[in-house]
Amino acid sequence: MKLTYTTKNERISIEIEGDSHRDLFTGIAKFQEVFEENVCQKCKGENIRFVVRNVDDNLYYELRCADCGARLSFGVHKKGGGLFPKRKDPEGNWLPDNGWVKWNPKTNKNE
Repeated sequence: MKLTYTTKNERISIEIEGDSHRDLFTGIAKFQEVFEENVCQKCKGENIRFVVRNVDDNLYYELRCADCGARLSFGVHKKGGGLFPKRKDPEGNWLPDNGWVKWNPKTNKNE
């Protein structure tokens, strides 16, 4: 089976293939988790950009708000290499603003 899925804001379309409805459902879920984020949770702006940074041969994936500078970081699954949004801190606590953080130069911290 094959289906075409388009994001809510109609910026991205993808063709998903699977042998069953469950496969298609899983494909849509994985896609939505990364690509359906279309509003900055800090300023509610919609000017979101995909960014890949290379630091010492390590790739860092994030969405960045061009209006306020906030970002949503993504981790990489150890198995399969898929992306997931980082919505928790290293201790496992939920981050405010659904994981969107903004650097505060006064405190030298992400807030």
